[in-house]
Amino acid sequence: QVQLVESGGGLVQAGGSLRLSCSASGSTEYDYVMGWFRQAPGEEREFVAAINWGQNNIYYADSVKGRVTISRDNAKNTVYLQMNSLKSEDTAVYYCAAAASAPYGSAGPWLPYDYWGQGTQVTVSS
Repeated sequence: QVQLVESGGGLVQAGGSLRLSCSASGSTEYDYVMGWFRQAPGEEREFVAAINWGQNNIYYADSVKGRVTISRDNAKNTVYLQMNSLKSEDTAVYYCAAAASAPYGSAGPWLPYDYWGQGTQVTVSS
């Protein structure tokens, strides 16, 4: 059972930056794709970015491409989401997820994400 805990959310002005973190625990292996999703009030959950273990397979949603960077520190079992040039439409709860049942899958929204964190709120004021 993998536990995921996000941190780093908060209130930021438009144009600002935030770095979200997601720490994983509860497993002996973490060599699978990790992803970030977000959900704004009244909206469906939306894929943001995903990264594989080797960090050589990364996928971004078009809505964040060029403004967001996903990375991971495998020694710390932690995944990061660096968000720059934030816009009001980036306001959402951001969730970290693990595609543990598809360890060799290509990073992206099409994988089955089995484990989810509790989410961290990001609010961008205009």
